[in-house]
Amino acid sequence: MHNTRTLQELLNEAHVAPDVFKLRPDYRALLIAVDGLVPKPSDEAGNALLEQAEAAARAALNQQKVEHLPHVAAWRAAYQSFGAKPNRTRNSLEALVRRADAGLPRVNRLTDLYNAISVLHQIPLGGEDLASYRGAPRLIRATGHEPFDTVASGEPIIEYPDAGEVVWCDDGGVTCRRWNWRQGRRTQLRDDTTSALFILDALEPMTTEALLSAGKDLTEHLLLLGPQVVTAQQLVQSDGHKPGQ
Repeated sequence: MHNTRTLQELLNEAHVAPDVFKLRPDYRALLIAVDGLVPKPSDEAGNALLEQAEAAARAALNQQKVEHLPHVAAWRAAYQSFGAKPNRTRNSLEALVRRADAGLPRVNRLTDLYNAISVLHQIPLGGEDLASYRGAPRLIRATGHEPFDTVASGEPIIEYPDAGEVVWCDDGGVTCRRWNWRQGRRTQLRDDTTSALFILDALEPMTTEALLSAGKDLTEHLLLLGPQVVTAQQLVQSDGHKPGQ
């Protein structure tokens, strides 16, 4: 089991490449590492949180279309900036909000939690199995040669990102394509996950205060998922981004 210091040391090595910040100087990533989770199936607490998220999404969509929600719109613009088509490859926040009216998925209590926080705080939020990581997380613009372990037509395959695509990766390859579109198979959360990495992605108009608030909400819920849960977090942002924005 990791301790807080070990988790923090890993997060201190996390890196966002300068050419990603050049693309979007307003980008901020809040990374939260957690260990000591007790795996369990979906439960009433998670269901209640998802129901809150579904209600919040419906209320928001009564006011405007999903693509016009401020943070969704910001991410659609970010996708276009590196050549992705947001109508075909939707950021994780938009994908969840679009599902909310019919009901968000119930997977297990860890996945249910971070999906609910994503919708409630209107922020793309990815979860990875930390035990499957190889080295520290980093966000780069791909060369096109980085392997991505995924599934197509029910069969495991290796794909490769487009050159210039923004991807999260580790020493083993791509862990999430198109910033926050599709997570890889190798590091996906599982029913037996006990240590995890969460990545919260923010662009303007979301403020750093709102980003940290989402992280605080997530952490408070994570601490309830086991008697020995420990966490650490790291905010990564451009040197030119003003604190509090």
